Amino acid sequence: MGIVERIKEIEFEMGRTQKNKATEYHLGQLKAKIAKLRTQLLEPPKGTTGAGEGFEVTKFGHGRVALIGFPSVGKSTLLTLLTGTRSEAASYEFTTLTCIPGIIHYNDTKIQLLDLPGIIEGASEGKGRGRQVIAVSKSSDIVLMVLDASKSEGHPGSCYLRLNKKPPHIYFRKKKTGGISFNSTVALTHVDEKLCYQILHEYKIHNAEVLFREDSTVDDLIDVIEGNRKYMKCIYVYNKIDVVGIDDVDVLARQPNSVVISCNLKLNLDRLLASMWEAMGLVRVYTKPQGQQPDFTDPVVLSTDRGGCTVEDFCNHIHRNLLKEVKYVLVWGTSARHYPQHCGISHTLSDEDVVQIVKKKEKEEGGRGRFKSHSNAPTRISDREKKAPLKQ
Repeated sequence: MGIVERIKEIEFEMGRTQKNKATEYHLGQLKAKIAKLRTQLLEPPKGTTGAGEGFEVTKFGHGRVALIGFPSVGKSTLLTLLTGTRSEAASYEFTTLTCIPGIIHYNDTKIQLLDLPGIIEGASEGKGRGRQVIAVSKSSDIVLMVLDASKSEGHPGSCYLRLNKKPPHIYFRKKKTGGISFNSTVALTHVDEKLCYQILHEYKIHNAEVLFREDSTVDDLIDVIEGNRKYMKCIYVYNKIDVVGIDDVDVLARQPNSVVISCNLKLNLDRLLASMWEAMGLVRVYTKPQGQQPDFTDPVVLSTDRGGCTVEDFCNHIHRNLLKEVKYVLVWGTSARHYPQHCGISHTLSDEDVVQIVKKKEKEEGGRGRFKSHSNAPTRISDREKKAPLKQ
């Protein structure tokens, strides 16, 4: 029996099992088995030395956004409208067979937009080019899930991506000996010690330390044990709103993390760009040379997800050795209490701040007067060296 058949068999067993207090341990074990099988399904075949077939797209710009969706929902048309890059679009499905990149110029930044092939049913099990699409999506900052507003199909699923979710506060560490240590700082309603032991034994883990810092579910515990989940921000983009009624558009627009657009009539594209900018959380910092006007042409772009937004991160972004020469910095902007504000390297910068770096002064060699204050000789005789006599 293949992996796909085993997954379907376990899913059928889960569907016919009643959910109650007596079956929660059995359902937890079944969920762990499915997670293990899906991970094996998406892993590259054993014995392969190369990385396999994939999408080779070099990162460019200050951020990366991936377009994911079913075939023929308007991903290629949206890429053409936002970036100007020509992506083949047609009325038939699977027009795009590879990854096509484009660049969005927005708010003095460059954002890379990737048009990926359409997701088919069973892509999370490796069908189609699901493995490559998921790999590229994991390297992106946010995901734009493009959907057809005229169809009632669900969202494409993936066993690797966790959209609009935060990582669970569960501490997990494998040990060599000592058995399983189970603790929690809050009252647990979904997982108990017995269920945790059964899930760990399903993964053949008999020595580990587990600490729950929140009331997490069985799925959260499995995600922590797997360790390969990617928690990403996602915006659900409903295209083709020009073919549905205004009441349906109003319902879709009120859903969380959703934007309604029309690529055919070029409607609400500005709102999409604004929502994408807000989700990425990019911070533009402008530099000001000492005694000169600020340079508002080429900002330094920082992000909380990409290193941080402190003055230390700003200095490391310019040059890795600059931090050693910084005496203090002057900051103008919303993060400063007064203009200018003397700040240290731990100060957190905000969008459109202006920063001036004041470096330490180098010590002058030599000294003043007839006795030298700096010398290469040992300290015990350096103060006794005299200069040449003055000319009269």
